[in-house]
This record gives sequence, structure tokens and C-alpha cells, in this order.
Amino acid sequence: MVKKAIVIKAPGTNNDFETARALEMAGAQASIVHINRIAAGQTRLDDFSIMVIPGGFSYGDELGAGKMFSLFLKHRFREEFEKFIKKGKLVAGICNGFQVLVKANVFPELCSPQSLTLTSNDCGTFICRWVELEVDTGKFWFKGLDCRISLPIAHAEGKFTGTGETLDDISECGLAALTYIENPNGSYKNIAGIVNRQGNVLGMMPHPERYVFSYQYPGFFRRPEEIWGIKIYRNIVKNA
Repeated sequence: MVKKAIVIKAPGTNNDFETARALEMAGAQASIVHINRIAAGQTRLDDFSIMVIPGGFSYGDELGAGKMFSLFLKHRFREEFEKFIKKGKLVAGICNGFQVLVKANVFPELCSPQSLTLTSNDCGTFICRWVELEVDTGKFWFKGLDCRISLPIAHAEGKFTGTGETLDDISECGLAALTYIENPNGSYKNIAGIVNRQGNVLGMMPHPERYVFSYQYPGFFRRPEEIWGIKIYRNIVKNA
């Protein structure tokens, strides 16, 4: 049976098409749905087994990156969202989507007080480039990948930080899913992405949907590379 994926967009979201395409290339049936349709009850999250919140600048980041979008998750359809996660269905938040999930109190466990955030890069500017990453291949999201991969980033508020106790908890429980080889933004312990305790929610700053074709890698003429982005999406669909 074909897995059904929902890509939730809001005003300012700009990676929804690329994300849906990657999911469909990986074998899922993907639907791009505006957040207002869910809030109005016109689309049910329970009809899907995969949810992805893509990158962009939702609501113009007017209240901070991902803040307004997170309020919809926490207040407009909180029960349905929580039920989706507790059932073990898969949720991925990429870049702005990661910011949304963090500010919706999903990490390190659902409904805990917000003790993590993604804030302005230490350099004080927007960063748009490829980075080298180490991934935890023991987590199904990255199974079959090399331990070291490359993906693009594009963010102004990508510095992962929080309260000392929660950051220690992230480290001790092995919730860091991928880390930067060279830290571009000042994130705690080079963290580029984390999972929740249940393991079915992933938040990451790099953009796997921007590396699903070999020619998207800037050095593909010089040496062959694995197409890591599409492998991540295949893992998502396989494990949904």
C-alpha cells in the first residue's frame, strides 16, 4: 500500500514543492496542504502516516522563526497533532520546520515546557552553503547512509541551544541525530538535528530535499557522491 504523506505549508513556506517531490520520488503519495485547511477541519492528519513541515519563512518570522506556525500546532489542532505523534507516525521538520517543532515543545518529549530553541547564528548573518555532517546511522532516518555526508543549509536562525539540563539530556539520551563537522552557526555541541525520545520525530536544519539529484551536488563533476537527500526520504517512507 502506498504511504500517504502530508506536507504542511503556511504563508512564507517556500520548500513545500521540493519536499513533496522528494517524498514522491521515495515512493509516497504526497499532498501539500495549507495549515488553514487543517485548522478548519477540512483535512485530517489521521489520514496520513507521514507529516513533513518544510523550510521557508513561515509568517515572515515576524514573531521569531517558526513561532507563529508553532502556535497553530499547540492551540488550533493540538489534540490531533499530539495523537499523530503518540501513534508512532513519522514527523519531520526541516529548517523552518525544525524551528516550528522546537517551539511547539515537541523535543525532547511531547508537551514538555519549551527548554530548547533555534536562535540567530553567531555570525549574525544568513548562511546559505553546503556543509559536512556526521549522522547517527543507528537511527532509521539515516540507515544505510555513510557516517559522513554533505547537505545544504540556508538559515539565519540555526543556532541550537537551550537550558543546560535539557541540553545535557539531549546528549545523554543520544537524541542528537546529526552534527556539523565544522559548526557554521554556534550550535551546542555542533548539533544540526535531533529526534524525540520516541524516535519518530526528526528536526534538522540541513535540507535533504535539495539533494535528490546527482547534479545538485556542487562537486559532482569532480567525484561521484551518494545522493544522500533522497536516501533520507526513502528511509522515511520505508519506516512509515
